[in-house]
Amino acid sequence: MLLKAAINGARSAAEHPALPVDLEACVRDATGCAAAGAGAIHVHPRGGDGRETLSAEVVDAVAVAVREATGLPVGVSTGSWMEPDLAARVAAVHAWSEPDFASVNLSEEGTLEVMSALVDREIDIEAGIFDVADVRRLVEGGMADDLLRVLIEPSSEVPAQALDTARAVDRALDAAGVRAPRVAHGAGAATWSVLEWAAVAGHGLRIGLEDTLVMADGSPADGNVALVEAAAGLLE
Repeated sequence: MLLKAAINGARSAAEHPALPVDLEACVRDATGCAAAGAGAIHVHPRGGDGRETLSAEVVDAVAVAVREATGLPVGVSTGSWMEPDLAARVAAVHAWSEPDFASVNLSEEGTLEVMSALVDREIDIEAGIFDVADVRRLVEGGMADDLLRVLIEPSSEVPAQALDTARAVDRALDAAGVRAPRVAHGAGAATWSVLEWAAVAGHGLRIGLEDTLVMADGSPADGNVALVEAAAGLLE
């Protein structure tokens, strides 16, 4: 089962002293995560101002550097918050050449256009599924057979609610005949409950400072490597 490290996400550097923002820090953290058992890296590239960007110049440079340092496939986000204008977002994605895969949130506007741009660039797609409605959007959009994998990513930070959503999404994917491999992750306080469920269900796991700042016992995480090491233990 895949263990994927999500090393920074949309967080600001102020949220954790070990959050990797610049290229050197992302490469260092990704290398440590690879040694700890990660099989893929998910990173949100940042421009010189420290803000997330979809710029091909930055995205391609980060993907190349992290892949060369780790030997692992590298994925990025297509999140609409980085570029709310759909035409500009699609154009930015269409200029990429180096990411191995990219995540697309099914709840966002322009999902099919963004996915089509990734297909054109021969970049694999992860479908980000927040809830059962996203499963319907995926199937109705006709892209379910074009996926590298599905991300089951309940947004609630209440463990019981997140687990209910994850299980419902899992059942809906089964019912819809979506065959792509599944990777799950939680958010905040629900992170470890979702990972424990996913490990038992036979799905891959995603973990990193993007998802949570704490360990399973609630203690502060030293950084991404400690989180990956702990998640790897769930797969043993």
